[in-house]
Amino acid sequence: MKEMKIIRQEYLTGERPLFKGENLKIYDTIFTDGESPLKESNNIELYGSMFKWKYPLWYAKNILAEDCTWFEMGRAGVWYTDNITVRNSVIEAPKNFRRCHGVTLQNVQFPNAAETLWSCDGVTMEQVTAKGDYFAMNSSNMKLTDFQLVGNYSFDGVKNMEIRNAKMLSKDAFWNSENVTVYDSFISGEYLGWNAKNLTLVNCTIESLQGMCYIDNLVMKNCRLLNTTLAFEYSTVDVEINGKIDSVMNPSGGTIQADYIDELIVEKDKVNPAKTVIVCKKNNHRDKIAV
Repeated sequence: MKEMKIIRQEYLTGERPLFKGENLKIYDTIFTDGESPLKESNNIELYGSMFKWKYPLWYAKNILAEDCTWFEMGRAGVWYTDNITVRNSVIEAPKNFRRCHGVTLQNVQFPNAAETLWSCDGVTMEQVTAKGDYFAMNSSNMKLTDFQLVGNYSFDGVKNMEIRNAKMLSKDAFWNSENVTVYDSFISGEYLGWNAKNLTLVNCTIESLQGMCYIDNLVMKNCRLLNTTLAFEYSTVDVEINGKIDSVMNPSGGTIQADYIDELIVEKDKVNPAKTVIVCKKNNHRDKIAV
């Protein structure tokens, strides 16, 4: 491996100041007033540095950024880049990480995460907080731990994702997703999971108007549903709820277990009642759905 060239405390302006840079260790450097400063770069380490203008890392490979800052105008900062790790950093700029492969984020804050992490593959996130709509659309092969999100329409079209210990305030989360498993998390938001395939929630607390509808293979184990109404419409379900469910509407088939259900709506002209079994644990009662 070639020896790394060291750059310290530079103030770089103009377009592409380090275009096609290779084998660089960059310390305490500010990139400003110029687009694409590290476009097509390879084997770059950044420490304590700042991006103040657009498109800093496009078509790059093998990037490490620690204690760095993307300011608001450092937007669309990392696109078409492979094998990037960002640690202990603040990314204020929106539309970051697009069509990237091999993304690791550790202790990263996204205060303006609109349209961030789109169409990325192979994403690991630990201790990440984000605020913004349309987070992680159409990304795949993701593992998230200790994640917090405030923003609607998150994870639309995501495939093969595992989330642990998350808190999400997110309307329309997990729409059109496939093979998503969420453990030990809190999710609040209307219309959770519509049109998903293989959505699994384990040890989760959910609050959702018309949540978990139009899902092919919804699994819920040891979950709680708070203020969740008109749930499971046209979904195939294997659902185990601790406590009550406020209302259930027209499930397509499977099993629903709960202490009790306040309101059960089944319309024979829309679903076949015989395909779903209700188990009300509080009353020690087990019966087929009735209209």
